[in-house]
Amino acid sequence: MITLSVRGLPGSTSEQSLAKLFSEFGVVHSLSIVRDMFTGKCRGFASVKMEGHEAKLAIAGLNNREFDGSVIRVEKERERRGSFRRRR
Repeated sequence: MITLSVRGLPGSTSEQSLAKLFSEFGVVHSLSIVRDMFTGKCRGFASVKMEGHEAKLAIAGLNNREFDGSVIRVEKERERRGSFRRRR
C-alpha cells in the first residue's frame, strides 16, 4: 500500500470527486482531504492510499494534470522521520 500526497486541489474538491479521479487508475483504499476548520473548504491537499502498481500509474497519469481548473501535483508521500522526543 502506498500513500500519495495530492497538492494544488481547488477549494470545492469533495471526497467523491477525488475518489472518482483516482479510481481511473485502480482501487482507492482510503482518502482524506484536509479541510479548513471554519469554512469546511478543501485547503488544497489530500492523501490517497492505493496499491503499489496502481499508485505508480496514478502518479504518472495525474501529476501536473488539470482538475476542476487547478493543476494538481501527485507524488508518493515522504516518510516521516522519527519524532525527537526529549528524554526525562
